[in-house]
Amino acid sequence: MPAISLVICLHRERDLLAHLFRHAASCFDDLVVVHDGPDTTGVKAIVEAAGGRFFERPRAFQQEPHWPFAWEQARHDWILRLDADEFPSTELKAWLQEFRRAPEPPPEISGYTCLWPLWDGRRAVTRRWPDGRNFLFHKQRIRFVGMVEMTPVPDGDWLPLNHILCHQPQRKSYGTRNVLFRKQAYRWRRVVALSLLRPVAELNCWRWHSEEWPSPWKYIRRHPLRHGFKSLVWFPLCQFKDMVRAEEFPRPSACLNPGLHHFLLGLAIWREQRRQPKP
Repeated sequence: MPAISLVICLHRERDLLAHLFRHAASCFDDLVVVHDGPDTTGVKAIVEAAGGRFFERPRAFQQEPHWPFAWEQARHDWILRLDADEFPSTELKAWLQEFRRAPEPPPEISGYTCLWPLWDGRRAVTRRWPDGRNFLFHKQRIRFVGMVEMTPVPDGDWLPLNHILCHQPQRKSYGTRNVLFRKQAYRWRRVVALSLLRPVAELNCWRWHSEEWPSPWKYIRRHPLRHGFKSLVWFPLCQFKDMVRAEEFPRPSACLNPGLHHFLLGLAIWREQRRQPKP
């Protein structure tokens, strides 16, 4: 029977974490929480009260750089990766409970994905889209480069589930306002740009032994402006098609959001590259 380590990386979000603990009870066997920067809001106390282990790490302004460290601390190979503002739906919780009672999955399965509906600050506004959010994986069957917006690269397959992981931040989870007016989004893009200027081996990596950047980051770092302008067209079309296929109403802001973000990301990478001293 597979045992699960719940691993969470966060900055503050104490109340959201307590809410997650209430909804994820009986879904895991081990708890690891990594705090991005000094804990000034008492997160450690509620983690230890829940029987978990708490770690403070230097401020990185996002969680991905902490993941390799966090996975190293996890006692079990199966990692349940949740954010503080997420929690499993009733159906997903039941699936996780059954997963822990079932036989070990075959080695060709690296992990599982789920549905991740859009949230408008008060309610979910989609049901079946977007999908493909990886939330549970075997840490010895994935590889990873510790950079903002990087996702685990599987050795085998992601198995899709038709269950919902609720994502309920205190703001909308999508929209152009998040891209254009949220300070954190500009910080993320600059962190990505600065990361791409470095050799991949200098980042916090998990089972990544190649000196090559993973695709598509290799292309983005070589052609940031080309990627940015292509994204303005390609991403909205893909988003629109996927929403229609999932029988969801195509929301303009949801369709435009990722393309606009990647356009600004391409600009940020190009700008940081130009700032580098000439050899």
